[in-house]
Amino acid sequence: MTTVSLRKQNTRLPPEVNRVLYVRNLPFNITSEEMYDIFGKYGAIRQIRIGCNKDTKGTAFVVYEDIYDAKQAVDHLSGFNVANRYLIVLYYQHAKMSKKFDQKKNEEEVAKLQEKYGISTKDK
Repeated sequence: MTTVSLRKQNTRLPPEVNRVLYVRNLPFNITSEEMYDIFGKYGAIRQIRIGCNKDTKGTAFVVYEDIYDAKQAVDHLSGFNVANRYLIVLYYQHAKMSKKFDQKKNEEEVAKLQEKYGISTKDK
């Protein structure tokens, strides 16, 4: 397998490469078993979490045991067709994900405060 050759060469990986992958554009009805079949070809998987609510449906997190296996999965599965959907496979970046969550949380808090104090944002 090519991961062995990468390790033997002591290849230095870019800093964004990590063991946790964020997968988007998944079919909504994909099962854990199907995810293990697709992603397990590239190495041992520690965990897969598939989104199940309206905001996370069609997404998943895949955690590999080895960083080189995660790199192989990204290299080979980005753009891979599953049930007529092309997968988007990215390295998980905590800062980007938390910013998105924080922004949504802030918007919800502002809306609650506006409602509480009777402030309208509509133009009069």
